[in-house]
Amino acid sequence: MKNQGILENLVNYAYLSLGSNLGNKVFNLEFVKYKLGINDVTIVKSSSYYLTKSWPNTKFPDFINAVLYVRTNLSLYELFKKIKQIEKSLGRTKKPKNYPRICDIDIIDFNYISSKYSFLDQKIILPHIRMHQRNFVLIPLYEINKIWIHPKSKKNIVKLISSLSNNDLRSIKLV
Repeated sequence: MKNQGILENLVNYAYLSLGSNLGNKVFNLEFVKYKLGINDVTIVKSSSYYLTKSWPNTKFPDFINAVLYVRTNLSLYELFKKIKQIEKSLGRTKKPKNYPRICDIDIIDFNYISSKYSFLDQKIILPHIRMHQRNFVLIPLYEINKIWIHPKSKKNIVKLISSLSNNDLRSIKLV
């Protein structure tokens, strides 16, 4: 019998940000949820869907966004690999930064860790490096956890939202 390390069976919790601005956007995000579920990721809580302008090029199609709170036995590395596989299975291809995409899945927070990692020639910084500036992350995150605290800055979600510009607060719409 294989000797398992003590950390292998650990339950991990993460917040994932989902976005789509190509095709049937809501279907794309629902399909992401389905694919997560069949890949050892249990959705504990899901926010509503939110409509936001594409950034920095507002001429690109609008995004539909959501945030998920998930539970998994996958390590951070395994979750990252699964996410990349799911994005690829939905048809995401390599394009210039901030170009329209069928789906985008970002790990916002993983076990309240504040650190940097490198996986598959990509870096991941936890919590997500720009999440505190993004209305499409903060508003849905607030919907599912009104007491969440940023692991690095130690600011609560209300303080982070209040630091957004009035334009950012007015431009996000519930779908």
